[in-house]
Amino acid sequence: MPQGTGAMGLPYRACAGVVLADSGGRVFAGRRRDNPGAAWQMPQGGIDTGETPREAALRELSEETGLAADLVTVEAEVPGWLTYDLPPELLGKVWKGRYCGQRQRWFLLRYHGTDADVHIDTAHPEFDRWQWMTPDEILASIVPFKREVYAQVFAAFRDRLA
Repeated sequence: MPQGTGAMGLPYRACAGVVLADSGGRVFAGRRRDNPGAAWQMPQGGIDTGETPREAALRELSEETGLAADLVTVEAEVPGWLTYDLPPELLGKVWKGRYCGQRQRWFLLRYHGTDADVHIDTAHPEFDRWQWMTPDEILASIVPFKREVYAQVFAAFRDRLA
C-alpha cells in the first residue's frame, strides 16, 4: 500500500471509492450528514489492515448504502492511486489529525438492484439523502478539495458511463 506524506509531514489515508452506476450510466451520490452545506459524494472509505482495495470498496458500499455485493458487478478499476490533500482548515481535525488527505483506489460497480434495495439508514449513516446523478452533477456538488480526483475518476470511466 502506498504511503507518502503531504502537508505537515502527515501520511495519506488509504481509501477505496465506489462509482455505483445504474444501467443508464447515472451514478449514486449521497449527501453527507456531517457537512452543513449540500456536499454530495460517492461511497468511499478507509482500507482496513489486511484488506484489499477491492474488498474495502465492496465493504464501504455495504456500510454506506446497505447494498450487498451480489447486487453489483465490478466492471473496472482506475489504474493506480489518486491523491487529494485536505484544505488547511481541516488539517488536524479530520481523522483525529492523523492524515493530510487520502490516497484512493476507485472502482466502477454496475448496479443490478432497484432503488428499494438502497438503505442509507445504516448502523453508522454517512448520508441523509441519496439520488442518481450524472457525473457532471456530482462534480458540481462535491466539496472543492475532492473535485479534481472525481474528475479523474469520471474521465477514466467515461466510456462506461455514457
